Amino acid sequence: MKRAELFKLLRHNNQLGYRRSPAFEQSMIAKVLMIIGGGVFVLYLILYGTMFAYMAASEHEPSLLLGIMPLMLVLDFGIRFVVQQTPAMLVKPYLLMPLPRHAIIEIFLLSSIVSTYNWLWLAFFLPYFVIVLAGGGALWMAISLLVGGMLLMMANSQFYLIVRTLVARNLFWWALPTVVYGAYWSTLLLDKKGDAFESLADALVAFGSSPWLVIGCAALLAVLFGANRHMQFAFVREEIERQERTEASGPRSVSQYSFLECFGEMGEYLKLELKSIFRCKAIRSRFIMSLALIIFFSLFVAYTSIYDNALALNFLCYYCFALYGATSLVKIMGPEGNYIDLLMVQRENILMLLRAKYYFHCAILLVPLLVMLPAVIEGKFSILMMLAYLFLASGLLYAILFQLAVYNKQTLPLDQKITGKGNIENGLQLILEMVGLFLPILLMTILLLFFQEQTAYLIAIVFGVVITLLHPLWLHHVYGRMMKRKYENLEGFHATR
Repeated sequence: MKRAELFKLLRHNNQLGYRRSPAFEQSMIAKVLMIIGGGVFVLYLILYGTMFAYMAASEHEPSLLLGIMPLMLVLDFGIRFVVQQTPAMLVKPYLLMPLPRHAIIEIFLLSSIVSTYNWLWLAFFLPYFVIVLAGGGALWMAISLLVGGMLLMMANSQFYLIVRTLVARNLFWWALPTVVYGAYWSTLLLDKKGDAFESLADALVAFGSSPWLVIGCAALLAVLFGANRHMQFAFVREEIERQERTEASGPRSVSQYSFLECFGEMGEYLKLELKSIFRCKAIRSRFIMSLALIIFFSLFVAYTSIYDNALALNFLCYYCFALYGATSLVKIMGPEGNYIDLLMVQRENILMLLRAKYYFHCAILLVPLLVMLPAVIEGKFSILMMLAYLFLASGLLYAILFQLAVYNKQTLPLDQKITGKGNIENGLQLILEMVGLFLPILLMTILLLFFQEQTAYLIAIVFGVVITLLHPLWLHHVYGRMMKRKYENLEGFHATR
């Protein structure tokens, strides 16, 4: 079979697999939302592409584009976490077929290069190309900037895949994009006068006017493609062919969390939450990532003055409290889908599990409360502000996200494998997550418009405390609705294991 035919066949199989997914209807909602978001993204790209092109034309510096490319690459890298999967996630069904494995990896890598998202960047480069050309720029230079810019975005897609795959194995690999992207901006910290940064930017602009631009970008893409191909194949083969190791040493010590036994049956479910974090790679990675981001934002707010306006401070304060709940509860019952049948054997087991989850996530809110103390000491956050957002998270946010327990029916693998499922969020998850993240900020903004700051925070505290104290009522309501859909949800959990 030729590579072109294999390429068409695998793309067709992926489309069929998507349509046959048990979460197809929910994924369609998510797809519609992503199409709307993509349309807004394209409009912004056209706007900024036009703006930068007029700047380049007015300064008679067509290659100004290369000076802003480092910022665009960082933005592109962050967006890819939403829109792009690693190819190895899709490889597993084909590894036992009589097909060359390297060819399968190559085809999925090529699919990531020619993906629809990459071509959206033409909305930025085409206006730049047209305006620079109309402003008197040479045709060869305009074409070089257009082609070179697209090649850089495609190379960035390969770098993203390398980082995403390595981070799935060890979170310390986050140092790689930090060094690569931070090298350009670190010159601002090392040289306060900005001479080094200006010299580096001038060097990039000079390279942009060089005939070697396209050749250099194409060579970078080829190198990253080759490295990605080798790495993806090695890791997939290691995972598929790996055998379980048995240790002949003495018995391993297992944490019993005996301090929770005083809570009776509730304590057993609290133990389950703790063991899930410490023993399950997927859940542990999410917890560590959330904690790292909370620490980063706290120190960033405390010791910089970039986000000193009231709206940004309020959003970041609430975001630190809401982050872990938003990332874990949005897939509530997903990990339990692996053993949901055991939880159904006794009446109200699920209700006890929901209460344990709620108490656990409320206790977790003490972590950002302590982590953000440097920002309080520096005068960026007040105690009332932090308490207001703590109780808005424990009350309003959790009351919204726990509703997903009724509708989530896709099992989340406990071990985050390279060849694992994509587990793309459904539309309802996306909607409720956005509502949970922005509704409390909207509420607080309205309160701050009509009341003084301390009064607004006190009202928010009372509101959050009331919803928090009413948790037995709304958790029981969630449980009742879950039981009405239990057979439908069980079928979904079984189909997605």
